[in-house]
Amino acid sequence: MCTLEKRGNIFLLTLTGDDEHRLNPTLIASIRWALAEVKSQATKGSVLITSGQGKFFSNGFDLRYAQAAGSVQGAKDRLMNMVEIFKPLVADLISLPMPTIAAITGHAAAAGLMLAVSHDYITMRSDKGVLYMSELDIGMTLPDYFNAIFRSKIGSPSARRALLLRASKVRAEEAAGMGIIDSVHSNGMETLEAAVRLGEDLSKKKWEGKVYAEIRKSLYPELCGILGLKDEKVLPSRL
Repeated sequence: MCTLEKRGNIFLLTLTGDDEHRLNPTLIASIRWALAEVKSQATKGSVLITSGQGKFFSNGFDLRYAQAAGSVQGAKDRLMNMVEIFKPLVADLISLPMPTIAAITGHAAAAGLMLAVSHDYITMRSDKGVLYMSELDIGMTLPDYFNAIFRSKIGSPSARRALLLRASKVRAEEAAGMGIIDSVHSNGMETLEAAVRLGEDLSKKKWEGKVYAEIRKSLYPELCGILGLKDEKVLPSRL
């Protein structure tokens, strides 16, 4: 599950507990509910920070939940359902009317890494945790919107090759050098504190949230096309 806390203009969304924060229908619905709450309460200067308790930021889709269907076809159906219902969560983040920051305080794998990369900024701890795309190792191709996230958000071909064609487990310093994350910190607490400081700096700008969201969407036309997000023109209230 997740919790949502508001500190001034900062919304703190936390994946709670010491489990792997695997993305099953329950957790996906919980995160989408939190994002809807954030959007409904957004004002100029609002910022979202997402983090996870324990060893994991998120370890991707819940394969145990899929396997619990009791048959091969049932497991495949459950997995494909998770792929489909995670897609609008990514759309929620890409269209959220405020800056977004992921504080990777533990492992971020597969869909869990996609959750983090769907934010505008990423802070990450260096003492524990890796970024890892497991699809090559488990024998699964990527959904179309995963590929679009990689092409849109990770500019380095060598970084995409390392994550997708070598299934490398990338630590914080290497991830920073690849341009995947924005800053490296000694531990989980410092990682979250850095995200809060960044959030406070961004909050001072008092940007119009809808304008921020539309400019963000304009940066990722391929991704927004796959997610079904349309552009909207926003003009100053006073000219």
